[in-house]
Amino acid sequence: MATRPMSPQVLLLPVKPGFIAITLIAALLANLLPWSGWALWLVPDFVALTVLYWCIMEPRKIGFLTAWSLGLLMDIADGSLFGQHALAYTILAYAGIALNRRVQRFSMTAQVLHVIPLLLFTSLIVLLVRALAGADFPGYAYFLGNFTGAALWPALAYLLKLPQRPRPDPDRV
Repeated sequence: MATRPMSPQVLLLPVKPGFIAITLIAALLANLLPWSGWALWLVPDFVALTVLYWCIMEPRKIGFLTAWSLGLLMDIADGSLFGQHALAYTILAYAGIALNRRVQRFSMTAQVLHVIPLLLFTSLIVLLVRALAGADFPGYAYFLGNFTGAALWPALAYLLKLPQRPRPDPDRV
């Protein structure tokens, strides 16, 4: 059986905390856009997706406090039960930090397969807190955005790694 040579891996530069903050603010603003119709069901939770990404890729730079704070901001912005997103994002951050080494070693397809249940579990937590508060079940379409978010994972990973990639050396031929 012939073996293929391993593809060279690029050594990434350290991520800047300011870049992480900008991506989290952008995700928060994307969640606050006035989505309507089917887009409302298909749009992923950008904050959950971004928090999960940074907890997996940079677990020492982002964690529970950031997830909790962003969750409280989402609760305030949604006018929903205070703490439901905070709880869900904090549990998501825990899962991301706990699985970070495992997920980083997988191919992008396998990463997507790990992201789907994590995002579904986050939505389930929000749904359970709403149900305990007396809200009705919104229907199974409520979970569609999680699959959209998982489908966006490769693009998100590519875009968020761009500033970390070293610039080509013009002196090197």
